[in-house]
Amino acid sequence: MNYFELFEIPVTLKHDTSQLKQKFYALSRKYHPDFYTQENDFEQAEALEISSQVNKAFKVFQNRDETIKYVLQLKGLLEEEEKYALPPDFLMEMMDLNEQLMDAKMEDDLIATEKIKKSIADIQEEIYQPVKQIVEGYEEGKTTDTELLKAKEYYYKKKYLNRILATMQ
Repeated sequence: MNYFELFEIPVTLKHDTSQLKQKFYALSRKYHPDFYTQENDFEQAEALEISSQVNKAFKVFQNRDETIKYVLQLKGLLEEEEKYALPPDFLMEMMDLNEQLMDAKMEDDLIATEKIKKSIADIQEEIYQPVKQIVEGYEEGKTTDTELLKAKEYYYKKKYLNRILATMQ
């Protein structure tokens, strides 16, 4: 059973957060291991497993990038630890950003660091625009693999940018 089936929601890349929270709380109550202490070992283990899956699913659904990753994995379009080749022009831009960041760190230049953060935010918006309609309008059975592959490239670019941001913390 995948996370969408568990939550009884349609496969989507962007969720209604209030509906998602309600479903999470209902499933958490239903499968909480404390309610199965009087049951046999099999039912206790099953409740524990489902409870764990509910928590994992909710964590994935709360993060748009993780949801995109999960759907791409469900569709067989992304493998764990995949070596994805990003476009050379994007990598050159990232190399320039990394150099600027190293210079700013060496000079302890907070203004330059903030400018880099702003540049990263701008790039994130720029890379999201071409996939915005795909992410926000995803429909199971209608959205094509070609469109999902665009979302995959977005996912990897965003992941790269997030790693740069993490080094700035």
